[in-house]
Amino acid sequence: MQSTTTLLNNAIIRIDDFNKQDPNLEKWEDKEYPKELLYSMRMTKCLRQFAPDASDSLKIAVRAQHIGRWKIPRTKYEADRKGYLLWRNDLKEMHAHIASEILEDVGYDQLTIQNVTNLIQKKELKKNQETQTLEDVICLVFLQYYLADFADTKDEEKIIEILRKTWRKMSAKGQEEALKISLPDHVAHLVTQALQ
Repeated sequence: MQSTTTLLNNAIIRIDDFNKQDPNLEKWEDKEYPKELLYSMRMTKCLRQFAPDASDSLKIAVRAQHIGRWKIPRTKYEADRKGYLLWRNDLKEMHAHIASEILEDVGYDQLTIQNVTNLIQKKELKKNQETQTLEDVICLVFLQYYLADFADTKDEEKIIEILRKTWRKMSAKGQEEALKISLPDHVAHLVTQALQ
Protein backbone atom coordinates (compact mmCIF):
# COMPACT_ATOMS: atom_id res chain seq x y z
CA MET A 1 0.00 0.00 0.00
CA GLN A 2 1.51 3.32 -1.07
CA SER A 3 1.50 6.25 1.35
CA THR A 4 -0.62 9.29 0.49
CA THR A 5 2.59 11.32 0.07
CA THR A 6 3.95 8.81 -2.46
CA LEU A 7 0.65 8.77 -4.36
CA LEU A 8 0.55 12.58 -4.49
CA ASN A 9 4.19 12.88 -5.59
CA ASN A 10 3.70 10.26 -8.31
CA ALA A 11 0.56 12.02 -9.55
CA ILE A 12 2.33 15.39 -9.73
CA ILE A 13 5.30 13.86 -11.57
CA ARG A 14 2.96 12.28 -14.14
CA ILE A 15 0.97 15.51 -14.60
CA ASP A 16 4.20 17.46 -15.09
CA ASP A 17 5.55 14.87 -17.54
CA PHE A 18 2.35 15.25 -19.58
CA ASN A 19 2.57 19.05 -19.59
CA LYS A 20 6.24 18.96 -20.59
CA GLN A 21 4.94 17.85 -24.01
CA ASP A 22 3.42 21.30 -24.61
CA PRO A 23 5.09 22.65 -27.77
CA ASN A 24 4.30 26.24 -26.74
CA LEU A 25 7.11 27.81 -24.72
CA GLU A 26 7.04 30.71 -22.29
CA LYS A 27 10.00 32.54 -20.82
CA TRP A 28 10.10 33.21 -17.09
CA GLU A 29 13.08 34.60 -15.17
CA ASP A 30 15.51 33.87 -18.04
CA LYS A 31 14.37 30.27 -18.48
CA GLU A 32 12.04 28.72 -21.03
CA TYR A 33 9.25 26.40 -19.92
CA PRO A 34 6.51 24.49 -21.70
CA LYS A 35 3.59 26.91 -21.28
CA GLU A 36 1.19 24.64 -19.37
CA LEU A 37 3.94 23.26 -17.14
CA LEU A 38 4.77 26.81 -16.06
CA TYR A 39 1.07 27.54 -15.52
CA SER A 40 0.67 24.47 -13.30
CA MET A 41 3.75 25.44 -11.26
CA ARG A 42 2.33 28.92 -10.73
CA MET A 43 -1.02 27.42 -9.69
CA THR A 44 0.66 25.17 -7.10
CA LYS A 45 2.74 28.06 -5.73
CA CYS A 46 -0.39 30.22 -5.39
CA LEU A 47 -2.34 27.41 -3.68
CA ARG A 48 0.46 26.92 -1.12
CA GLN A 49 0.25 30.60 -0.20
CA PHE A 50 -3.53 30.93 -0.36
CA ALA A 51 -4.62 27.61 1.18
CA PRO A 52 -1.61 25.86 2.74
CA ASP A 53 -3.83 23.18 4.31
CA ALA A 54 -5.41 22.15 0.98
CA SER A 55 -6.42 18.51 0.50
CA ASP A 56 -4.51 16.24 -1.88
CA SER A 57 -7.51 16.28 -4.24
CA LEU A 58 -7.30 20.06 -4.48
CA LYS A 59 -3.50 20.00 -4.91
CA ILE A 60 -3.90 17.58 -7.82
CA ALA A 61 -6.79 19.52 -9.40
CA VAL A 62 -4.76 22.73 -9.24
CA ARG A 63 -1.77 21.05 -10.88
CA ALA A 64 -3.91 19.41 -13.60
CA GLN A 65 -6.16 22.42 -14.25
CA HIS A 66 -4.76 22.97 -17.77
CA ILE A 67 -3.30 19.54 -18.48
CA GLY A 68 -2.94 19.01 -22.23
CA ARG A 69 -4.61 22.35 -23.00
CA TRP A 70 -2.66 22.78 -26.25
CA LYS A 71 -4.43 19.73 -27.70
CA ILE A 72 -7.68 21.67 -28.17
CA PRO A 73 -6.80 25.08 -29.67
CA ARG A 74 -9.26 27.96 -29.40
CA THR A 75 -9.01 28.46 -33.17
CA LYS A 76 -10.95 25.22 -33.79
CA TYR A 77 -14.12 26.94 -32.53
CA GLU A 78 -16.20 29.89 -33.67
CA ALA A 79 -14.84 33.24 -32.50
CA ASP A 80 -18.11 34.20 -30.75
CA ARG A 81 -19.14 33.62 -27.11
CA LYS A 82 -20.93 30.38 -27.97
CA GLY A 83 -17.73 29.02 -29.50
CA TYR A 84 -15.74 30.17 -26.48
CA LEU A 85 -18.07 28.41 -24.02
CA LEU A 86 -18.04 25.21 -26.09
CA TRP A 87 -14.22 25.32 -26.17
CA ARG A 88 -14.05 25.80 -22.39
CA ASN A 89 -16.44 22.90 -21.75
CA ASP A 90 -14.52 20.58 -24.07
CA LEU A 91 -11.28 21.57 -22.32
CA LYS A 92 -12.73 20.80 -18.87
CA GLU A 93 -13.83 17.36 -20.01
CA MET A 94 -10.43 16.63 -21.53
CA HIS A 95 -8.51 17.86 -18.47
CA ALA A 96 -10.69 15.74 -16.18
CA HIS A 97 -10.31 12.67 -18.43
CA ILE A 98 -6.50 12.89 -18.64
CA ALA A 99 -6.20 13.53 -14.90
CA SER A 100 -8.48 10.59 -14.03
CA GLU A 101 -6.43 8.22 -16.21
CA ILE A 102 -3.21 9.34 -14.50
CA LEU A 103 -4.70 9.01 -11.02
CA GLU A 104 -6.05 5.55 -11.73
CA ASP A 105 -2.68 4.52 -13.14
CA VAL A 106 -0.74 5.68 -10.05
CA GLY A 107 -3.17 3.89 -7.72
CA TYR A 108 -5.72 6.39 -6.42
CA ASP A 109 -9.15 5.22 -5.24
CA GLN A 110 -12.29 6.05 -7.23
CA LEU A 111 -13.58 8.54 -4.64
CA THR A 112 -10.43 10.67 -4.88
CA ILE A 113 -10.49 10.46 -8.67
CA GLN A 114 -14.12 11.62 -8.68
CA ASN A 115 -13.30 14.48 -6.29
CA VAL A 116 -10.46 15.65 -8.53
CA THR A 117 -12.51 15.46 -11.74
CA ASN A 118 -15.39 17.34 -10.09
CA LEU A 119 -12.96 20.07 -9.05
CA ILE A 120 -11.36 20.33 -12.48
CA GLN A 121 -14.82 20.67 -14.03
CA LYS A 122 -15.65 23.29 -11.35
CA LYS A 123 -18.79 21.56 -10.19
CA GLU A 124 -20.80 23.30 -7.44
CA LEU A 125 -18.91 26.58 -7.68
CA LYS A 126 -19.92 28.89 -4.79
CA LYS A 127 -21.37 25.84 -2.94
CA ASN A 128 -18.30 23.60 -2.61
CA GLN A 129 -15.48 25.26 -0.64
CA GLU A 130 -12.71 23.43 -2.51
CA THR A 131 -14.18 24.35 -5.90
CA GLN A 132 -14.32 27.96 -4.77
CA THR A 133 -10.70 27.80 -3.57
CA LEU A 134 -9.67 26.44 -6.97
CA GLU A 135 -11.54 29.30 -8.68
CA ASP A 136 -9.84 31.83 -6.40
CA VAL A 137 -6.40 30.40 -7.26
CA ILE A 138 -7.21 30.49 -11.00
CA CYS A 139 -8.22 34.16 -10.71
CA LEU A 140 -5.19 35.10 -8.58
CA VAL A 141 -2.77 33.43 -11.01
CA PHE A 142 -4.45 35.22 -13.93
CA LEU A 143 -4.19 38.60 -12.20
CA GLN A 144 -0.59 38.13 -11.10
CA TYR A 145 0.98 36.51 -14.15
CA TYR A 146 -1.24 36.93 -17.21
CA LEU A 147 -3.35 40.08 -16.92
CA ALA A 148 -0.67 42.56 -18.03
CA ASP A 149 0.00 40.78 -21.35
CA PHE A 150 -3.70 39.99 -21.83
CA ALA A 151 -4.58 43.67 -21.33
CA ASP A 152 -2.39 44.57 -24.32
CA THR A 153 -4.59 42.47 -26.62
CA LYS A 154 -8.00 43.99 -25.78
CA ASP A 155 -9.48 47.46 -25.51
CA GLU A 156 -9.82 49.04 -22.07
CA GLU A 157 -13.60 48.63 -21.86
CA LYS A 158 -13.36 44.88 -22.59
CA ILE A 159 -10.62 44.38 -19.96
CA ILE A 160 -12.69 46.20 -17.34
CA GLU A 161 -15.68 43.96 -18.13
CA ILE A 162 -13.49 40.82 -17.81
CA LEU A 163 -12.04 42.07 -14.52
CA ARG A 164 -15.54 42.64 -13.11
CA LYS A 165 -16.53 39.09 -14.07
CA THR A 166 -13.32 37.75 -12.54
CA TRP A 167 -13.99 39.66 -9.32
CA ARG A 168 -17.51 38.24 -9.03
CA LYS A 169 -16.16 34.68 -9.30
CA MET A 170 -13.91 35.14 -6.27
CA SER A 171 -14.64 34.68 -2.57
CA ALA A 172 -14.11 37.55 -0.13
CA LYS A 173 -10.79 35.95 0.88
CA GLY A 174 -9.75 35.68 -2.77
CA GLN A 175 -10.64 39.33 -3.39
CA GLU A 176 -8.62 40.34 -0.32
CA GLU A 177 -5.57 38.47 -1.67
CA ALA A 178 -6.06 39.96 -5.13
CA LEU A 179 -5.76 43.49 -3.73
CA LYS A 180 -2.28 42.61 -2.40
CA ILE A 181 -0.92 41.77 -5.86
CA SER A 182 1.58 44.29 -7.18
CA LEU A 183 0.61 45.22 -10.74
CA PRO A 184 2.10 47.56 -13.37
CA ASP A 185 0.55 51.04 -13.14
CA HIS A 186 -1.53 50.82 -16.33
CA VAL A 187 -3.00 47.46 -15.22
CA ALA A 188 -3.58 48.59 -11.64
CA HIS A 189 -5.53 51.52 -13.12
CA LEU A 190 -7.80 49.09 -15.01
CA VAL A 191 -8.43 47.09 -11.83
CA THR A 192 -9.32 50.28 -9.96
CA GLN A 193 -11.74 51.22 -12.77
CA ALA A 194 -13.32 47.76 -12.68
CA LEU A 195 -13.92 47.86 -8.94
CA GLN A 196 -15.56 51.29 -8.90
